[in-house]
Order: sequence, then C-alpha cells, then structure tokens
Amino acid sequence: MRISLLGFTLPPDEIAEILRTDANMPAQTSAFAWAVVESLRSAGATVTLLSAAPVTNYPANSRLLFRGHPFHADGVDGETLGFINVLALKHVSRFVACLTTGWRALRRWRPDVLLVHGVHSPFLWFGMLARRLARVRTVVILTDPPGVALATDGPLVRALKRADVAVVRRALRAVDGVIALTGPLATDFAPGRPSLLMEGISTHAAVDRPPRGERPTFRVVYAGGLVQEYGVGRLVEAVRALPDASLRLTPFGAGPLTAWIDAAAAADPRIDPARFVPRAAVVAAYAAADLLVQPRPVDQPVVRYSFPSKLLEYMASGTPVLTTRLAGIPPEYEPYVYWIDDGTAGGIARAIQTVRRIPAPEREARGLAAAAFVARTRSSGAQGARITRFLAELLRAG
Repeated sequence: MRISLLGFTLPPDEIAEILRTDANMPAQTSAFAWAVVESLRSAGATVTLLSAAPVTNYPANSRLLFRGHPFHADGVDGETLGFINVLALKHVSRFVACLTTGWRALRRWRPDVLLVHGVHSPFLWFGMLARRLARVRTVVILTDPPGVALATDGPLVRALKRADVAVVRRALRAVDGVIALTGPLATDFAPGRPSLLMEGISTHAAVDRPPRGERPTFRVVYAGGLVQEYGVGRLVEAVRALPDASLRLTPFGAGPLTAWIDAAAAADPRIDPARFVPRAAVVAAYAAADLLVQPRPVDQPVVRYSFPSKLLEYMASGTPVLTTRLAGIPPEYEPYVYWIDDGTAGGIARAIQTVRRIPAPEREARGLAAAAFVARTRSSGAQGARITRFLAELLRAG
C-alpha cells in the first residue's frame, strides 16, 4: 500500500529549531506524526510526506515566510509546503502550496491513500480535490476538535475559528473515512463516515527492569505544556499543600506558567524549577521517577474529545501513573493506572498521598503491567496493523 501523509511531519533538525524558537512548542504534534509513519512502515506500507511547519502565527513566531523544499528523513521522502505565516494568509498560502507542490508530488508518488493529519482546513479541502480529481482515497486522522478557542484569542481570531469549523465539518462529510483519538471526535464531526478508534501510538520498547523498593525521596514528574488548562498549576499547589518532606516534583516543559513555577520552586525546595530538555532526558527522568502525573482537568469543554497524548508515553516507561478520569480514556486502561477522582489541588494532593501509601512492590507491578499493556496493544506494530487493515477495507469498498 502506498500512503502519502499530509500534515506536519518535518525532519528532526527542522522540528528542533521550531521547538527552540516557537512558544507553541509543538512537540506532541511532531512525535505523533512520526509515530504514524513508523506504524505504517512497520505494516509494510510505503510512506511519503507532504508537510508544513507547525508554527504559531507571526509575531508569536518571528518568521514570516516559510519556503518549500524536498527532504529525506529516516528513510522517507517528503516535500515541505511553503506558506506566509500571517493570520488568514497562512491558510490561503498553504492551500496554494498544496495545489502546486502537493499536486506535483501526488502525481509523482501515486498513493493509494492520502492520509490527512488533523483538521487543518487547507489540507482537508486539498484532500477533497485529490479524492475527486486523482481518485485517491482520503482519510483524516482526527486528533483534536476544530476551532478550539484559546484564552489569548481576540475577537477576530475567534470569528475566523468559528467560520473554519463550518468549513471543516463540510469537508469531513466528504472524506472516505476517519481515524479518531476518541469516539466523540468521529461521531460529532464526521457522522456516518467509516471510522477507526485509535487513541495513540507508543514507539517505546518494552520495559524490563529490576524492582527498586522504597526510596527516601518520592519523585513525582510532570512533562508537557506548562499551561493552566493542563492542570499543572493545581499539581504544583497540591505538592505545596502536602506536609510530606520526602516529596520532590520535577516539571518538564515550557509555557506561560514557567515563571510562576520557578517562583514556587524558590519558595519550596521540594519543587524543581521548570526545565525544557531533550526528549531523551525526559524519558530518563520517567524511568527514575516514582510517579508520573497527568492532572488535566475533566471540566473543560473539549475534554470529551481529548485523549492525553502523554498518557501512553508515561505508561510505556513502566513507572506508575496517576491521571484524572478524562472521558477519552478507554475503560481497558482502568487496571493499569491510578486515578485522580477530584481534580482540584486538594484532590490531587489526596490522590498522591494514597499512591504514596501503597507498598512499592505493588506500585511497581502496576507500572510494569501498564508498560506491557501498551507494548502489546498500542505499539507502532499493533497500531500500524490496525490502520492498514482499516485502509485496506476502504480500498476494497471502492
């Protein structure tokens, strides 16, 4: 099967530069995109890439113009799409790049399936054209709902996002199928379209490590965006409220809460300053921790569409995981993680205390069981086989 992935899958050196300079820090977008590539290739598919840089609009990102160019990364050929990084012009210029660079690439690669990553309207509408004119099956990976309003959005941005939602909904009605991280993403935004539920892909190897037992310091790690919407502030407040002197919280990431966390660290020696470090260092911190926490609040409007991307990464490490009960987490995860039933700072504090009291061998056994579950059912090999079976069914159905 020949598959072209249209989205944001850039070579590692280009993503590293974006992560260094862009406040949006699209680390998970890039990691998920490359996980999709690895999954498809593990299932025997030939993959080519049409990609745009996942950057924040100017002036939040200081670069105005992105030029397209061919690339070869990790054994995969691709083309980047040039665009003007200004509100509204970004969509128009990316669509024009799809019609020129993208169309030439598709004629050269002749894919069986055009896989579109996300609900970016220029990409969706190009997918509709490719479906009609090149007769290539178009399937969309739904990772987030369209038009999510941010606290920093002004009236113009919010109006444009509302208009974009209507455009996206219309495009999704015309695709051949969707691969969705949660069920409501498929049923609410692509009703009636064939769908595959796939909440994530783990690219980590299976964990095999000796038991460590009780240690004098109980190390808690959070990794991800340092924004209030992810519950990071509540996690910091929870640790500050606990009397346990053996606790140590290490937050990894970047975002608006960085300075506030650093101030909390200055006032409480159990809290480390926020750090943005290479992925390898974060993975090493997972392995050294006693507990990994995913504190995202459950009362946000988009929660029913969300599966926390860090959850699989946490579980694959073999370290015990504590998470809120987001609606997008499937029931089969129940035996493998510890749960936060009250997402307030006090509730998170009580949940950490509850896990802290569990004997270390029992905690470690749950962490290793979680890693085995992820390796068995959510690995790139397992998910790649599911994706290609789904695409093969769409191709057979005509």
